[in-house]
Amino acid sequence: MSLGAVGAAVLMLGMQSGTEVPYAPMPAPAPGAPVCPEGICGVEALEGVFEALRTAEIGQGERPVHILQIGDSHTAGDRITGALRARMQARFGAGGRGVLPPGVPYAGYGPMQVEVTARDWPMRTDVLARGVMPIGVGLSGGEADVRDGATMTITAESNGAFDQVQICGEAWQADGELTLTAGAETQTMGFAVREDEVWQPECQTATFDKPQTQIDIRPTGRLKLYDLRLTRRAAGVQVSNLGVVGATMQDLALRDSSIAWLELAAWMPDLIILAFGVNEGFAPNLDPREYELWLRQALMVVRSMDAPVLILGAPEGLKPGTGGPCGGRSAPEALAVVRDVQRRVAGETGVAFWDWYGRMGGDCSAERLATLPEPYMRPDRVHFTSIGAEWSGGVLSEDLIGAYDRWKAAKGEAD
Repeated sequence: MSLGAVGAAVLMLGMQSGTEVPYAPMPAPAPGAPVCPEGICGVEALEGVFEALRTAEIGQGERPVHILQIGDSHTAGDRITGALRARMQARFGAGGRGVLPPGVPYAGYGPMQVEVTARDWPMRTDVLARGVMPIGVGLSGGEADVRDGATMTITAESNGAFDQVQICGEAWQADGELTLTAGAETQTMGFAVREDEVWQPECQTATFDKPQTQIDIRPTGRLKLYDLRLTRRAAGVQVSNLGVVGATMQDLALRDSSIAWLELAAWMPDLIILAFGVNEGFAPNLDPREYELWLRQALMVVRSMDAPVLILGAPEGLKPGTGGPCGGRSAPEALAVVRDVQRRVAGETGVAFWDWYGRMGGDCSAERLATLPEPYMRPDRVHFTSIGAEWSGGVLSEDLIGAYDRWKAAKGEAD
C-alpha cells in the first residue's frame, strides 16, 4: 500500500472511531544522487566564500557575507533563496535582507523576510531581449521611474533588521534626491545630473544609528532607480535574490555592463549564484553554440569583482501531451543540452556547478514530486510549490554547508 493510501486509511479509521486524527506532514523526499560529488562539481572554486563564512562564524566579520542569486522565476519567487537565507542565517548570523528590485516588479510579489508596498511608483522589467544592444538595466533586470508624490515602504521582520540602505540610480534632467525615514531618523540621498546632461548612474548609502525594521522612501524630482539593498553592518549572512519571470542567460548577458559593474562594486558579493536554464530548455530550436556564447558573456559580466560563481544546472521540467514516460509527459531535449553546456562551461571557466536535476531525482522527478500526497511541484511540472521550493533550497543549503564543513575539516578545524 502506498504512503498516500496508508494516510487515507488512517484518516478513515479515525473518522469511523469518532476520534480526530491530527494532521502530520509527509516526510520530505530524499535528495537524488547527483553526478557531482556531494551535489557540487568544482567545489574548489568556492574557497573564497568559505573563507568569508569562516570569518562570520567566529564573529570577526566587519560586514555580512553576501550571497547574490540572479535568475528566472525560480529565483524571483524567493522561496528557494528564502530557504537558503534562513539556513545560512541560522548558522552564521543575520546580515540583513540584501538586494531587492527597486519597487514592486509584478503582481503578487511576495519576498521573504520583508513586505514591500508602493504608491505611484512605476517599475518595468525587461526580459527576453533578442536584439544586439544592451537592454539598459542592471542586475535586478528592471528600473523604477519615480518622481514627486511617490512612496515606497519596506517593512522587515525582526531577523531582517538593517542599519544601512544602499540605492543605485540616477537623476533625470535635474538634480533629484530621495528622503529615507526609518523610525525617528531621516537621511537624504542626492543624485546629481552632470553638466553635459549625460545620465550617470551612482550608488548612494544611508547609515542609521541603530537597526531598523521599516523605512519609507520618497523622491524629490525625477529619478531612475535600479536596485535597493538592506544591510546589517555586522558579521552574518545576507542572501539577495534578483529574479525576473521568463528570463534567460541571454537577458543577463545583455544587461548594461556599466550599471552591473557599478552594482557589484557597491554590493561586494562573496558568492554569485546563476539560476537560469528552464526557459532556454523549453524554447524551440535552441542553438547550443549560441547558448554557450551567451553563458560565457554572462559570466564575463558577473565576474568583474572576482567573486566565486556557482551555476545551478537547469532543474527537471516536463511538457504535457507528449506521450512520454513520465506520466504521459517528457522533458524537452533541449533542457538536457542546456544542462550539459552549463556543466562543461563551468569546468572550463573555473566556476562551481550544482547538479539541481540530479538532486531532484533525475528522470521523471518532476512527475514524482508533483504527485506526492503533498505535491512538491505544481501541475505544470516546471515550478515548485512553496513546500517544494523550500525543500529544494534546503538541499542546496545542505550541499553548500556540507562542502564548507568538509573544507574546514581538511584544514584541521573542528566545528
